[in-house]
Amino acid sequence: MKNTLKTTVLTVGFSLIIAGCAENPAKVAENSAVPAATVLQNDYPTRDLVEYVLNCVAQHGGLSYINQYACGCKIDKIAKKLSFNDYDAAKTFSYLKSTPGENGSIFRDPKQSKDLRKLLKEAEESAEKSCFVK
Repeated sequence: MKNTLKTTVLTVGFSLIIAGCAENPAKVAENSAVPAATVLQNDYPTRDLVEYVLNCVAQHGGLSYINQYACGCKIDKIAKKLSFNDYDAAKTFSYLKSTPGENGSIFRDPKQSKDLRKLLKEAEESAEKSCFVK
């Protein structure tokens, strides 16, 4: 019974953290001099957002409110800088660039691979600073 309650509380808390950190693009457009058409919508699938947050939390010391919030904030900041297609391609290139030999060259060598990996790295570094990920 205690484990079920604990799991439920953590799940609800995690959901609230992700929802609370995300900004509403319509509200941003209302309060901004930027026309609504130029405000980018976060097109990241929920599965990918949750996967990123869980991996980030695991890398930064485990499950805690601070880590959940900071990691949720971090993916939101990355989503503002990269479309999901660019993020997904950059992540794929990053994972597979260490493939040895000629087979890995398709992930390491093309200009697109280098550019996207660089953009992702810059977005992650910027997000880490502004979200206070430890």
